[in-house]
Amino acid sequence: MLEQFGLIGTIQDEDQSPDEPDTESEQEEEPIVLNRKKKFGNRGSKDFNCDFAFEERDGLNLDDDWPMADVLKQLKKKRTVTTLDQKIEKIRKQRKAEEKSSSATAGGSVEPKEEDEEGEEEEKNPDDDDGEEEEEEEEEEEFDSADEEVLTKSDTLREKERRGKKRKVEDEAAESFYEDASQYNDQLTFEDMNLSRPILKAITALGFKEPTPIQKACVPVGLLGRDLCACAATGTGKTAAFMLPVLERLVYKPRTSQVTRVLVLVPTRELGIQVHSVARQLAQFTSITTCLAVGGLDLKSQEAALRAGPDVLIATPGRLIDHLHNTPSFELSHIEILILDEADRMLDEYFEEQMKEVIRLCSYNRQTMLFSATMTEEVKDLAAVSLKQPIRIFVNSNTDVAPFLRQEFVRIRPHREGDREAVVAALLTRTFQDHVMLFTQTRKQAHRLHILLGLVGLKVGELHGELSQNQRLENLRRFKDEQIDILVATDVAARGLDIDGVKTVINFTMPSTVKHYVHRVGRTARAGRSGRSVSLVGESERKMLKEVVKSAKNSVKARVLPPDVVLKFRDLISKLEKDVEAVMKLEREERELAASEAKLSVAQKRLDGSASSSQSQRVWFQTQQERKQSRMSKALQEFDLALRGKKKRQKFLKEGMKKKDLTSDDRAQFEILKAQMFAERAAKRDRRAKRARAMPEDEMPQKANRRAAGGRKKSVFDEELTNTSRKSLKQYRAGPSFADRKRLGLDKKRSGGPRFKKKK
Repeated sequence: MLEQFGLIGTIQDEDQSPDEPDTESEQEEEPIVLNRKKKFGNRGSKDFNCDFAFEERDGLNLDDDWPMADVLKQLKKKRTVTTLDQKIEKIRKQRKAEEKSSSATAGGSVEPKEEDEEGEEEEKNPDDDDGEEEEEEEEEEEFDSADEEVLTKSDTLREKERRGKKRKVEDEAAESFYEDASQYNDQLTFEDMNLSRPILKAITALGFKEPTPIQKACVPVGLLGRDLCACAATGTGKTAAFMLPVLERLVYKPRTSQVTRVLVLVPTRELGIQVHSVARQLAQFTSITTCLAVGGLDLKSQEAALRAGPDVLIATPGRLIDHLHNTPSFELSHIEILILDEADRMLDEYFEEQMKEVIRLCSYNRQTMLFSATMTEEVKDLAAVSLKQPIRIFVNSNTDVAPFLRQEFVRIRPHREGDREAVVAALLTRTFQDHVMLFTQTRKQAHRLHILLGLVGLKVGELHGELSQNQRLENLRRFKDEQIDILVATDVAARGLDIDGVKTVINFTMPSTVKHYVHRVGRTARAGRSGRSVSLVGESERKMLKEVVKSAKNSVKARVLPPDVVLKFRDLISKLEKDVEAVMKLEREERELAASEAKLSVAQKRLDGSASSSQSQRVWFQTQQERKQSRMSKALQEFDLALRGKKKRQKFLKEGMKKKDLTSDDRAQFEILKAQMFAERAAKRDRRAKRARAMPEDEMPQKANRRAAGGRKKSVFDEELTNTSRKSLKQYRAGPSFADRKRLGLDKKRSGGPRFKKKK
C-alpha cells in the first residue's frame, strides 16, 4: 500500500535489512584521487576529507603562511621577460652546445651524410633528444677522475689559539639606567605571566612550550608599562618578548574610539614583514588589528588600513613619514607604546633625520622599549635622556654570538685576494652544499657571485637593495622552501630575519665591525639549534679577527683548503668569465628594453590626458635639496672619491679603477676597502666629542632650590632684554668685582677718575 503512494515503510524487527551495493571493495581497488573537483565538477566538494583533524585553531582552517597572504596581495607585479636563472641556464646550454660542436669537429672524419641523417632522427624524436642532453649534462658536470682525486681531499681544521689576555668587559652601561632587571625567574612559564586566555591559546597554537630567557625577563617588566632597554643574542625570541606584553595590554583597550596605540619601527622591509606575521599569529584569537607599512608594497591599501585605525602599526621610518605627511586623518598623537626593534641600527646616522621626525610627531607620554642584539653608545645615551627611568635587561653581552655556533676562519694569503671566489666556490661545491647564506659587502659582488655559482651548477638566489620587493620576497620564499640551496645577500638580510634550517653562514669578506659580524652569523644557530660560520680573512682584516677571537666563548677553528683544490676552481672561474659577461649583457639589453617601454607608456598617458587627472605629488618632510645634502654627507661616497687620503688607496685608484674589466684581486680589494671605509667613519664618529644632553647630578638640586627661592617665573622680557632692576644697576655702576678682575686678567686698580686723599 505504501508503495502505491511512493512511500517507504520502516524496517520491523523481524524484517531483514536490504543488501547494499558493495561500493567499498570498488573504492579499495581504485587509488584515492585527490582534488576530485577537476574530475566530477562540484560534486567532489561534498566528499568527506579523510585527512581532517580538529586542532587548536577551532575551525579557522588556516595554512602556515596565512599571515603572508595580505602582504603578497599588496606587491606590485612587474613584468619581467626572463629571470636571471633562466638567463644563466640559457648561457650554460649555449656553452655546452659549443663544446659539443667543437669536440665533434675535432673528433675525426665524419661523413656529412651521416650527420644529416642523425639530424633528421633528432628532429623526429625530440623527447629522446632531451633525455640524451640531460644525461650528457650530468656527465659533463661531473669532474674527471683526476680532478675527483684532488677535490676529495679533505680540509684540515685546527683550533685557533687565543693570544693575550681576554679583555674585561666593564659594565659602565648600568650607570645610565634607573634599574637593572637582567636577573630573572628561571622557573617562570607562560601560564605564570598572567596572560589572557586568547593569547595563551595562540602561544599553544604556535608551538611555544617554554619562554626563552629574554621573554622571561622582558614580559613581566613590559606588562608594568615601564621603559626598558633589552639586549639578547640573535635568535632568542626578542619579537615575542615585546609583542606579548603589548597584546596583553591591548586586550583591555577602551572600545570608544579606534586609534593606533602601538608603533613598532624596524630598519628593513623583510624584518617588518616578519614582525607583522608574528604579531598576527599571536593576536589571531583576539580582536586586535595590525597594519604593515613598509616600502615596496601598495600605498592605497596601506592608506585604507591606516584610516581604519589599527591597534598595532609595524613600519619602516621612510614609509611611515610618507603616510604621516600624505595620508589624511592619520597621526601618532595617540601612540602609547613605541618599540624600536634593532635599536642600534634605528638610531645610527642613516636614520637620524627620519627618527627625529617620527619621535617629534609621537605622543610625549608613552612607554618606550628598545631591543637589539648589539647596543651602541647612541642607544645608551638615548636611554639615559629620553626614556623615563629605564630598566636595563641585558641577558647576553653586547658581542655574544649564539651559544651553539661553531666559528671557522679561512686565511687568505697575501697577494692572493683574488682566490676568494675560488675558495667560496670550493666550499659550496665540496663541503657546504645546502642551507647556506653567503654575505658580501656590496650588491655588485652579490650579483656576480649569483651568476658565477649558477654557472657552476648550484641553485642560487640573491637578496639586496637593488631588487624589487617582489623579487626579494620571492627569493626569500624559495630559500625557505628549499628550492634554492644558497642565498647570496648583503647586510640588508643580516638583521632579524628568522629563516628555519640555515646551517652555514659564509662571509666573503670580514664585516666592518664586530657588531655587523654578530648579526651576520646570527642567521644560523637560532633558537637553541647548532650552526656554523665560515669567514674569509685577509691580511688587512686580521685586526677584526683578533677582536672576534677575544670575544668568543667557545674555541675558534681555522680551516685550511688544499692548494690544489683552490687552483682547480680558480681555473674553472677563469674559463667562466666569458659566460658571466654574456649573462650581464643579456641583463643590460633587457633593462634597456624595459626602460624604453616605460618611456613609451608615460608618453602614451600624457597623450591620453590621464596624467593631468592623476593625484598631486606626495610631500616629504625635507626638501629635495636637503634630502640630497643629507644623503651625500652620510652615505658612503662614490668609490673613486672615497679612496682619497691614503697612499695605498691612491695607488689602487690609479692602477685598478682605470681598467674597464676588473680582475678578481681588484674586486676583492674593492670589497675590503668598502668595509674599511665604514669602520673608519664609525671610529671617527666615536672619537667625536659627545653633546651634553643632561645637567650633572650635583647641579640639579641647586637649580631646584633656586627656582623655589625665586618665587615667580621669569618672563620673556627678563630673559631677552637688559635687566634694569636696582641691584643690577648698582652692580653695573660699581664695575667688576675683585674676583671678576682676577678672572678676566684686568688691572687691580679700579677704572674711573683718580681718588683724592682725605686731608688730615
